[in-house]
Amino acid sequence: MNATATVASGASDLVDQIDAILPQTQCRQCGFDGCRPYAEALAAGTVPLNQCPPGGAAGIVELAALLKLPILPLSAEHGIEQPRELAVIDEECCIGCTLCIQACPVDAIFGAAKQMHTVINAECTGCALCVAPCPVDCIDMVVLQPVALSRLVEPERSHARGRYQFHQFRLDREQRERHERLAQKAVTKLAAAQQAPGSDEALRAEKIRAAMARASAKRGEVSPADEPAPDQPAADPIQDDAEVLKQARIAAAIARATALRKR
Repeated sequence: MNATATVASGASDLVDQIDAILPQTQCRQCGFDGCRPYAEALAAGTVPLNQCPPGGAAGIVELAALLKLPILPLSAEHGIEQPRELAVIDEECCIGCTLCIQACPVDAIFGAAKQMHTVINAECTGCALCVAPCPVDCIDMVVLQPVALSRLVEPERSHARGRYQFHQFRLDREQRERHERLAQKAVTKLAAAQQAPGSDEALRAEKIRAAMARASAKRGEVSPADEPAPDQPAADPIQDDAEVLKQARIAAAIARATALRKR
């Protein structure tokens, strides 16, 4: 292993150790998109260690010991430490918009479009990210009973981390599948357009066939398909080429006129 790989491995190990201390609520109060990005910034030394309200004072003490930094009070700018909360949906008011489902970083909300949604209490991390998107204000954050610290403890943190990672994997997979569907749809539409009478591709194909026929005529060649029957006179290749191009232009003009009428 070279020096660069060793440094990279050491940095990754430090990120893992920091991430193991963070609460895994994925609440974004620290200013990052999740616990892992905040851990990466802490490992790089670009942010203070006191920006995680759910981690609270205990989390700051552990981070300070790991990073060999002084203990700081929790940053009031990023929030306050408070008891752990759970999201509760007023199911009678829920309109089934799915916005809360999309916002939940650990897939702890169950439901479908235009159907009642409900929170899976055992999986809710209390991040509150589902509250703001709700258009009918039917989601409340309530203090977990019995009262507990906002910071998840092991093995809860590991479990929440796993659900968040699967959530990210699912989003990436769905985006990739959507791109593949759109790409296939574009290919299908292009193929259909190329087969449509009057399309640029159809005209180009006709011109190529006409050019090949002219070249054959100059060489004195006649393809088997174009060979005249014994009782029929040989067709004039030049006249046939002109007729093919004429018909292609007529088809293209009709297609353009039809498209204009549809606008």
